[in-house]
Amino acid sequence: MVIGMPASLNADKTKSALRTTAVFSAQTLIVLLLAYVVLWMMGRAWSVIWPLVIALLLTTLTWPVARFLRYRWNWKPALAAGVVTVLFLVLMAGVVVVIVVPVANQSGELADGVVNGIQQVREWASGPPLNFGDDDISQTLDTVVAELQSRASSIVNYTLTGLNTVVSGVVTTVLALFLMFFFLKDGPRFLPWLSRQLPGRLAVDVPTVFNRSWDTLGAFVRSQAFVGLLDAVFIGLGLWIVGVPLVLPLAVLTFITAFIPIVGALFAGFVAVLIALVTQGWVDALIVLAIIIAVQQLEGNVFQPMIQSRGLGLHAAVVLLAVTLGGGLAGIVGSLLAVPVAALVSVFYNYVREQLTDAEPEPDPEPEIPPEPGPEDGEPSMV
Repeated sequence: MVIGMPASLNADKTKSALRTTAVFSAQTLIVLLLAYVVLWMMGRAWSVIWPLVIALLLTTLTWPVARFLRYRWNWKPALAAGVVTVLFLVLMAGVVVVIVVPVANQSGELADGVVNGIQQVREWASGPPLNFGDDDISQTLDTVVAELQSRASSIVNYTLTGLNTVVSGVVTTVLALFLMFFFLKDGPRFLPWLSRQLPGRLAVDVPTVFNRSWDTLGAFVRSQAFVGLLDAVFIGLGLWIVGVPLVLPLAVLTFITAFIPIVGALFAGFVAVLIALVTQGWVDALIVLAIIIAVQQLEGNVFQPMIQSRGLGLHAAVVLLAVTLGGGLAGIVGSLLAVPVAALVSVFYNYVREQLTDAEPEPDPEPEIPPEPGPEDGEPSMV
């Protein structure tokens, strides 16, 4: 007969597994509680965090110019940061005069065109050959239209009216510009200073994670801006050739939504097709749809491989889930920040995994087990 494993050994393994599971569950709950506290504190301090986020994004766009002035032309850090900040202000003022003012004047017409386009699609779907005349479908579509109108109205009212909103926007912009100037001026000295403040291994780990996060954030912002500009130019040119009105607002919308990967391109294309449908008819709407698909294919197969720094190491499904979650938690701001935040979380996770992998000790060699004595050794057999 063969002697089986003792019951006490099975009980010890079960207790060990339960103990490990309990410890892991407790650690997970602590991490989730810490994340909740951090998010709550960020919400309370959002008036300070939001200008900081804007300043970081603007710094990633302007840092290459400041770096060129500092290290190629040997300019002083303060002079290079000041010149870049002034040039950025002049550029933004030009954008406001040339683009934002006409877009604001035509924003009402753009919103009406979208609503009318949705209504026209609903009427087409209710007739042959689809015959979607069901009351539930009609009620759902009407609800969507009403929600779109109410949300558009609330966004416009929230953004354009109220002295508090205007003052808050001005303060946020001024604070972000000042922070951008200081980031451009003193940014390279931040990581060495941080290393001196941290003890032990943290003096190496934290600056390394910060450096990787900065590179990832800069790559994302600059590449998305460049690709969004190309999309806006090509799609705007196509809309102008077809004769679709509101070319400038639609091109600006295409550029802005490029910072929301996947979802932004779909939304901008949807709006452009609806405007073409309402103003030009089905034929031009289909032409506009073909132009948008062609530009998106050109972006995915040509622009994206050429701009290698755009890659964030995130799967498309992760991007979609991040944008959806960010939009659900914080609206438009959440959608804009969702992908950069997901990329930064990925950077942190990859670094921790690398360190844990490097820190794993090599397994000890298995001890040699001497053969069991058999009958030839003068011992009785176990069988």
